[in-house]
Amino acid sequence: MSALAHYLEEEGIATVAISLIRPQTEKTKPPRALWVPFELGRPIGPPSDPAFQKKVIRTALQLLEREDGPSILEDFPEDDPRSMADTEWQAPLVSDCSSEETNATLAERMKEEIRSLGPAYERWIARHHRTTVGLARVSIDECAAHIAGWMTGAGATSPWNDVSTPLMLRFCVDDLKAFCLEAAATGPGKPSGEQLRDWFWKSTATGRAIRVLKKVLQASDDQRLSQIVSSFMVPAAQIRPGD
Repeated sequence: MSALAHYLEEEGIATVAISLIRPQTEKTKPPRALWVPFELGRPIGPPSDPAFQKKVIRTALQLLEREDGPSILEDFPEDDPRSMADTEWQAPLVSDCSSEETNATLAERMKEEIRSLGPAYERWIARHHRTTVGLARVSIDECAAHIAGWMTGAGATSPWNDVSTPLMLRFCVDDLKAFCLEAAATGPGKPSGEQLRDWFWKSTATGRAIRVLKKVLQASDDQRLSQIVSSFMVPAAQIRPGD
């Protein structure tokens, strides 16, 4: 978007970019940009906080009043108010993950975990009337079964003609992540993004199953499968020795 801003400005359209990655913005040098210290995916701050989000937008738009340049990069002065851990939040479950269990055993625990999170996920839907689950276009139980099959050597191709097998795997993984995180966010308190991520990757059978799936696919002779898992399946911040 920073690069696109230059073309828009050449056509006489004033632009302001909101930057989440400061070094990238420093290199592309858009005409005006506001860097914000928020996690990726939250360019105007935490969800359900319109007052704070308006403050971010107003700060960005004020850069249009500046007459210096040709490139302006300012830092937003406040942190995300939801970046601090909420001590009132309680995880809906904590799975005792053993590094010695078989892939088949872990796959079954993942499927049971998904079923147990169902009521919490339904409460999320009732409260927010939206969800980010649904990329795979199958039920969440079918997503878990699809991943379990690949973990145990019985991987199936995509059920959709317009979705490749690697993309179906990616969609199933994304749906499982979203399902668990939305379910976990329905408890008391308002967990920070870091709290939710740490819980998912360190304390759930589903998070561990995705780590195992990554190893299985990296060992595959199918280069497309090996390539896609290295870039998206486990976030860089959550990669541990042996992943």
